[in-house]
Amino acid sequence: MCGFTGFYLDSSEKVFGDTENIISNMTDKLEHRGPDDSGIWIDPMKTIALGHRRLSIIDISSSGHQPMTSSNNQYVIALNGEIYNHSDLRNELDQINPDHHWKGHSDTETFLAGIEAWGIEKTLSKSVGMFAIALWDKKNQTLNLIRDRFGEKPLYYGWINTGSSKVFAFGSELKALRAYPGFQNNISRDALKQFFKYMYVPVPYSIFEGIFKLEPGCILSMTNPPRNEPTNPLHPEEDQDVSHDDLCITKWYKFKNIISKNSKEPINNEIEATERLETQLKETIKIQSLADVPLGAFLSGGVDSSAIVALMQDQANTPIKTFTIGFEESQFDESPYAKAVASYLKTDHHEMRVTSNDALSLIPKLPHLYDEPFADSSQIPTYFVSQAAKKEVTVSLSGDAGDELFGGYNRYLMAPELWKKIHWMPFSIRKFLGSSLHKIPMGLWDNIGNLYNLTRSDSRGITRLGDKISKTALRLKNVDSLDALYKSLVCEWPNTDALVKDSSNNSSTLINLIDESLPEGGLEDSESRMMYWDTISYLTDDILCKVDRAAMANSLETRVPFLDHRVVELTQRIPLKFKIKDNVGKSILRNILYKHVPKNLIERPKAGFGIPLAEWLRGPLRPWVEELINVERLDREGYLEPNLVHQVWREHLSGKRDWSFRIWSVVIFQQWLESA
Repeated sequence: MCGFTGFYLDSSEKVFGDTENIISNMTDKLEHRGPDDSGIWIDPMKTIALGHRRLSIIDISSSGHQPMTSSNNQYVIALNGEIYNHSDLRNELDQINPDHHWKGHSDTETFLAGIEAWGIEKTLSKSVGMFAIALWDKKNQTLNLIRDRFGEKPLYYGWINTGSSKVFAFGSELKALRAYPGFQNNISRDALKQFFKYMYVPVPYSIFEGIFKLEPGCILSMTNPPRNEPTNPLHPEEDQDVSHDDLCITKWYKFKNIISKNSKEPINNEIEATERLETQLKETIKIQSLADVPLGAFLSGGVDSSAIVALMQDQANTPIKTFTIGFEESQFDESPYAKAVASYLKTDHHEMRVTSNDALSLIPKLPHLYDEPFADSSQIPTYFVSQAAKKEVTVSLSGDAGDELFGGYNRYLMAPELWKKIHWMPFSIRKFLGSSLHKIPMGLWDNIGNLYNLTRSDSRGITRLGDKISKTALRLKNVDSLDALYKSLVCEWPNTDALVKDSSNNSSTLINLIDESLPEGGLEDSESRMMYWDTISYLTDDILCKVDRAAMANSLETRVPFLDHRVVELTQRIPLKFKIKDNVGKSILRNILYKHVPKNLIERPKAGFGIPLAEWLRGPLRPWVEELINVERLDREGYLEPNLVHQVWREHLSGKRDWSFRIWSVVIFQQWLESA
């Protein structure tokens, strides 16, 4: 795992300063992503420059140095990520050309040789891995920017406004682009509305005008950089490429098509489906456990991470290293569950205790770590578990994507059950019901949830019932279908047009992947549609972004076995009834896990990876919040409506409502703005 950056000017343009110094400074901003090595490359014929920072994982020798030039001298590459099956690809290439001279055994060198032999798209289709790539084709004078199938690795691109010119630049993080001299890009109010809606800035937007995120599974190619950015973000729809002058974006991996195809070939036998899934997961974990540096795994004690760790340990000759964190507040502390699983599996377990002071001291650093506003508060524990892991290993496997692929989120269970009970009601009655439920204090609902949990003999139950009821009730007033209910549940601020000042467009005109047409076939169930929408949006732009930035801030590589595309594609052949059974998610994954770990160590209410945010905002964080949302300050900055912000803040302070996520999004933006 590494980081790269670069810029590309038309041959008639002049670089703003000394090319070597500029690309070096941009590259240095990514040192945390690659502390082991640094390199730059500048094309002598055209004004294109590449910079790379390396975290050495495979072939830690100088043979893996980047940017790397192909053996035929046609291509120069900067790659961030891993090609897990590169040894198999290398064996295949050796059969094609037995006389090929290899300089080392890095996956980057293998990938370059693959492009020489097969071309870009065929090499990508053969590659199992996570990656973002910048590839310069000297022969055809073409720049290619490439992102992996599900967006595990970040890739920004766009036009830097220096005041006197527009420079096309790209990189793994925004901080590299902002290091270009004279960066003057304005904050995008469209992106800001998206941020407050989802708590993150989704593809294809970035927080800055003119700068965008390349969507997963896409290739951006250009022979000459356009002098100005497009009017709207470039977004390939369906099977249609999108172009802007000499720039073209095409999809090389089409998840929609995979779903349509695989849904027609279901595995209708549960035993067969379980066996095939376990076999594929074992193979995936085996190749993702290969590294030339120490390796371990995150372990929360939940289904996803426990399954990954169990299959890792099953194939290991020695105890694998596992990592978790614990909090002072017992309702947020899952470390005892992780410890119990680790003890049973006999892993080499490491636990880090995090105090509220530890967490609070990290908050001012978040804008720098995440580059743009990012308000998933689980970013805090994710940072600390990455910090703990880095003390022992350089690579850590995680259980991310299990919820999206196997039906793990509470909304997959609660929303359909709720809709079954109320869908027959006229809209006026539903609206009245929603308003009535919303008026009941959250504390009363929490007490009801606690009493319900006490009646459960299987340790399953409901956490934070009051918050869930309150949010659901609020949304019942405005939805007319189960799909609409889902889309409202993943939206934190329902009316961002009212929150963000001077918005140029109505929010309904913004690009939202979850509003696009669904794959043909395969998503007849509402739960399957929710899982699909979460996979293409929330997973990429929240979960994977959160883990990448937190891990890279600690120079730690993370790997996600569930996102091996062979695993993902297999899950699309597994019927929903094997994923969600008896109102319990991840049934088929539990079948595999319980071969290795007793059921009683795992089953408990799903809590998530959270912090006591509501209490902190009312307590130790209150002075910080009130300084950032001062009315005069909000008026002066001109981005947010002060009256709306303070109304939400007063309701939260009163304890009548839990608006912690809304308040958190506001103060995260304000903190970012202060440091921008």
